[in-house]
Amino acid sequence: MIRTRRRLCQGIAVAVAQPALALAGEGDISVGQIGPFTGIPVPDALQLNQGIKACFAQINERGGINGRRVSFFDVDDTYSADGFAKAFAQAMQRKPVALLDPVGSAALKRLLDDKMLDQSDVIVLNAIPGAEALRNPGHPKLFHIRAGDRQQIEKIVQHAVTLGVTELAVLHHNIVIGTSGLAMAQAAANATGKLKVLPFEATAEIPSIAAAAKNVAKSGVKAVLVVGAPRFMADGVAQLRTAGGGQFVFALSYVPAGLVAKVAGEASRGVALSQTYPNPMGVASPLQREFQAAMKQSFADVTQYTSFHLEGYISARVFAEAARRAKEVTPDSVARSLRSMGEYDLGGFRVNFARNNVGSGYVDIGVVNADGRLIY
Repeated sequence: MIRTRRRLCQGIAVAVAQPALALAGEGDISVGQIGPFTGIPVPDALQLNQGIKACFAQINERGGINGRRVSFFDVDDTYSADGFAKAFAQAMQRKPVALLDPVGSAALKRLLDDKMLDQSDVIVLNAIPGAEALRNPGHPKLFHIRAGDRQQIEKIVQHAVTLGVTELAVLHHNIVIGTSGLAMAQAAANATGKLKVLPFEATAEIPSIAAAAKNVAKSGVKAVLVVGAPRFMADGVAQLRTAGGGQFVFALSYVPAGLVAKVAGEASRGVALSQTYPNPMGVASPLQREFQAAMKQSFADVTQYTSFHLEGYISARVFAEAARRAKEVTPDSVARSLRSMGEYDLGGFRVNFARNNVGSGYVDIGVVNADGRLIY
């Protein structure tokens, strides 16, 4: 459930203030998360954090990793590049083997531009977003579990062609995730030979998005892909509907269905969101059942699970498996283990880093229903 920004910030402050499992003791395996727990009006980092904590609590309760418990900590980067650099330096004092699930293209660009991974003994597992510019060439110590933006956009383009769409508007944010998303949509459309892409750029400000949405409506296109930061995509959906557009609307997995429903209201119904993980509320697979059991044990008050909860849980599970198989639990050894363990089936979701640093190509499309939830 999406709370108001004020309640969300209060909830995050409480969550971050609480001890993250416990302080590291001798022999413990230190793992951290740097994330935007404040400064961002969506709960992505908090939900990732809860999924990670639920998984490590489950692992520790079962005896840890080869008898060693996991000590998990988190640091707030305030959703800024400078904040991330400061938080990274702070995190390194805890000597983590890995950092899980950093969020934000600005933070990840800073990580790569400043060569932080060249100067530090740590690996990063599952960076968000999956912009191609952050993956190619990427870094040997930066691993991605989720399918990237290219795979999500290709899935959306293929789906649009199946629906008989011949022109696709791309309402894109003027930051890395948006501009690279536009380029990938153009490439995917050209590959089909059946689809033309019409670009419409906007800043994160509502007047800019509204103006672009009006131009989209005037173009007469039958489908729109909105690409950008989570709030940009939610605002984009709302402004497209306000502009009178009745098009098919697609967006990427970073925007929660609940946020789209909150911002766009009833107009969110029918919006299609790419998904890089299975349904977190499903019960068909062992992974879904294990995940939900862990969440109930650690966060009994949370009853609606999101893909970010599941993503955090999966990230922790993948790290734990690589650490279990490693000869010693060091960043280099865990990195080698990730690459050498081949296909790892978590019970309905598979990860494989044998070929490159992207572990999963899983992409599905969910549709927002009248209750603001995804139907897969």
